[in-house]
Amino acid sequence: MAGLAVPRLRPRRWLAVAEDKDWRLFFNTLFWNLNFWDSASTMAGEVEQPETTFPRALVVSVVMTSLGYLLPLMAGTGAIDAPPSAWGDGYFADAAGTIAGSWLKYWIEVGAVLSAIGLYEAQLSSSAFQLMGMADLGLLPRLFARRAPFFDTPWAGILLSSLITLGMSFLSFNNIVASANFLYSLGMLLEFASFLRLRRSRPDLKRPFAVPVPFPALVLMCLVPSAFLVFVMVIASWKVFVITAGFTALGVGVYYLMAFCKARGCLKFSDGRGEEEKVLDEERRTRGGGGDVY
Repeated sequence: MAGLAVPRLRPRRWLAVAEDKDWRLFFNTLFWNLNFWDSASTMAGEVEQPETTFPRALVVSVVMTSLGYLLPLMAGTGAIDAPPSAWGDGYFADAAGTIAGSWLKYWIEVGAVLSAIGLYEAQLSSSAFQLMGMADLGLLPRLFARRAPFFDTPWAGILLSSLITLGMSFLSFNNIVASANFLYSLGMLLEFASFLRLRRSRPDLKRPFAVPVPFPALVLMCLVPSAFLVFVMVIASWKVFVITAGFTALGVGVYYLMAFCKARGCLKFSDGRGEEEKVLDEERRTRGGGGDVY
């Protein structure tokens, strides 16, 4: 689309300004399209050599994603004399049809469907593996740590995430995006705080990848995105505040419910130790029995 639009580009069209500006929707959509990069970390255990694979993959993904948004958008807005008000839902495919014909319009529509499926599958996998990790740590019942015998996937986490998705589907797209951004912002602020605390309190902890800068630079590095996170939360509507408050209260309630079930033995939980700790314990017992482990 970008290549076919070059002969029809008129840079003056990029300066067109819409009369009615919805800044809340703009920032929420922009933020939603460019976030969730941390979701891949929950599947780091499924990746070989994550200390080298993840940084390279993230750099390439950021560049490709940014160009994938920017180039077609500049092509569409610069090659067509459509007013800003015409750019509603589905108009991007219409713009492609105007530039290159119906074949490109249908191609983009099919690509949009496949992209939505891929994004959903990626987020579903991340959420399911996160629930599995919580079960391994003893924060959720052992059921969420079980894997399907054929696909080797955490089926309980996939089922729960799918049910929550279906429950949220009755909301409008704007409210879903804004609520997802708000909850994501809360989670990211906690991640930044945990990141800085662990780096300060346990600098010698074994990590798959360590950011190679001193602690003051890490604080500055986290302050910049934190400011954007707070901004996205501030511009949220009252409906978004109600939805996120409900999910936050539900999360706190589930935490205390799991603690109650663990104390009463209502459900089966893991002992909270990872596989590496169990191996180390086995080695210590072997050494204690007079054997040498190399």
